[in-house]
Order: sequence, then C-alpha cells, then structure tokens
Amino acid sequence: MSILEIVCPICDEVLELTEQDRAELQLGDAVVCDNCNAELELTRKEGDELDFVLLGILTTCPNCGEEFDVTEDMIEDSAVVECPHCHAQIELEFEEDGTHPQA
Repeated sequence: MSILEIVCPICDEVLELTEQDRAELQLGDAVVCDNCNAELELTRKEGDELDFVLLGILTTCPNCGEEFDVTEDMIEDSAVVECPHCHAQIELEFEEDGTHPQA
C-alpha cells in the first residue's frame, strides 16, 4: 500500500494518506492536521495528483464549545476574533512561532 505524504503549510507536520484515504476523498473534502488543526480542502484530484488549499485553523470557542475555522482574514488586524456561533469575542494566543492560534 503506497502512502502519499502532504506537508502541512502551517506547522510542517507530514500528513500521510493511504490509497484508501485517497480513494475516499472527494473534491471539497477537508483533511485536518493532527498537530495544529489546520484544515486543508481538496481542490484538485487527478489520479494520484492531489492539490489542497488552506481553509483555516480549526479551534474551539471557550464560551460555547463549538468548533470553527480561524482564517487569515479573521486575524488580519487583530488577535481577537468573533465566534460565528455565539458571537463571543475571543482573544487568540499564539505559539512561539506565531502561527498556531489557540482560543
């Protein structure tokens, strides 16, 4: 069984997709990095060639407990984002390298 390795654009973690994983993936499906929770959307699937685009980083609202994606647009001017579920204002804490927001 061959393994396809994808490097997470946020944390450089190597994500491994088996042949079965690749067969089940459809355009628009997301793969989530186990290390930083970045969500990558499958945008092209041609044979063994797969292209992904970063959707955002999955986080959990400390107020309502719902998960949502933190996108670059949301943190453009501030480290405070609004939960799309309960509208709480959440200040994000970043890891030392500044790339992994945590609520």
